[in-house]
Amino acid sequence: MAASKKAIENANRLRYIRALERFKKSILSYLLNSDALDNEKYNKKIDNALKLLNRVEEVQLYKGELQDLQQLVKKMIGYKDSDEDIDNIKEELLYSINQLEKSKNAKRYKKDKHSHSKYEEWE
Repeated sequence: MAASKKAIENANRLRYIRALERFKKSILSYLLNSDALDNEKYNKKIDNALKLLNRVEEVQLYKGELQDLQQLVKKMIGYKDSDEDIDNIKEELLYSINQLEKSKNAKRYKKDKHSHSKYEEWE
């Protein structure tokens, strides 16, 4: 039995999201763990990561945090052949990655401000 069109679209979307995550993780790892940061090495790392990303068909994303991830990847690619100092690039990208992670975590963890008042009627 052939897969439905919706299942194929869903699989392509997931494949694209995973490729974006892999791209982000690869560049983040380089920025955090490299002893000698260099624009030339950064460009080479972007080229290698782009090879994997280009294998996957680009899909339209509608969820906010996924759109932010897509914008972050485009920002990383935009810094590829820039004349900007690698330390400034690192600072800007790490800040953007941190903001993306903060927005993801804000939805995941909700703090009950008045949790003690929730159970007062039980006592």
